[in-house]
Amino acid sequence: MPPKLQTNKENRMNARLIPSLLLLALAVLACPVQGEEPLEFQLTNSCDPCDSEATCGVDLGCGDGCDGRSRGSSPGTLMQWSYGNSFSGGPNLDEPLVTDRPDFTEASTTVGLGVAQLEFGYTYIHDTSGGQSVHTQSFGEPLLRVGIFAEWLEFRIALFPLENRTVTSGITEITAGADELYLGFKIALTPQEGLLPEMAIIPQMNVPIGSNATADSVEPGVNWIYAWEINDFISTAGSTQGNRRIDVGSGNAYLEMAQSWTIGYSLSDKLGAYTEWFALIPSGADTAQAEHYANGGFTLLLSNDVQFDIRAGLGLNEEAADLFAGTGLSIRL
Repeated sequence: MPPKLQTNKENRMNARLIPSLLLLALAVLACPVQGEEPLEFQLTNSCDPCDSEATCGVDLGCGDGCDGRSRGSSPGTLMQWSYGNSFSGGPNLDEPLVTDRPDFTEASTTVGLGVAQLEFGYTYIHDTSGGQSVHTQSFGEPLLRVGIFAEWLEFRIALFPLENRTVTSGITEITAGADELYLGFKIALTPQEGLLPEMAIIPQMNVPIGSNATADSVEPGVNWIYAWEINDFISTAGSTQGNRRIDVGSGNAYLEMAQSWTIGYSLSDKLGAYTEWFALIPSGADTAQAEHYANGGFTLLLSNDVQFDIRAGLGLNEEAADLFAGTGLSIRL
């Protein structure tokens, strides 16, 4: 997940929190659907994944040995597309970590119960418009993901310290400080079942805390993610977001829709790549305009728990930032 693309025109790119969705999900889990009759969108049962005699009807894929690095006793997703199948979904700690970096589209799985994952990096963004040149650097951009209460739920917190250097008619102005604090919960909804996608949803919000905050009020939103593994070489995913934003020109609130689509490529056991399109589309804004971007990058597994990444992208229309590039590291703790 790259940081917000910050220009002198618009500052937005992360996703937000709607607490009521989380409360609803927890309430549903507390009262799971039971019974033998086939049901669509069946809630998964909690059973011991290491018990070969378990009759919960879902193979949770805990692997051999159940040594604590495999998945726990709760299901990997909140729901199943159908009842009594072998599509498990959710995190697998015997496999390499799955990260939200470096593309715009978040991963459709959680990190796993009791697991912490730290993802951080650096991004440079450049934009020139109307005789003004803006150079933005995001340092650290740490995202901490922690699995809580169940395999399908993770808490997320991130911060993006920024430095903006604006050059106008030969005069340079430099500002630096913290961006908004990002808070969210990722809920793994379903595993992939044939053509039906693996899905997750992230209620989330930005909270203004620093000198570079682009809004003086909380910006809630939600991010819906859907993904398919096509084969061992290629996978694809998309995300649809709706977030509250503040128009930097008028100070009025509006709805920003964000849409993305990414294609991932497994080039080897350790090397991966991706290509992606995403757009930020304002609805009801006074001055904000739609921005379209294309980007791509590579990931390199240093071990099952450590991944290095690089990425670069460019704006596809006048309102978008001209280009951005960055690098990062993700560590499963």
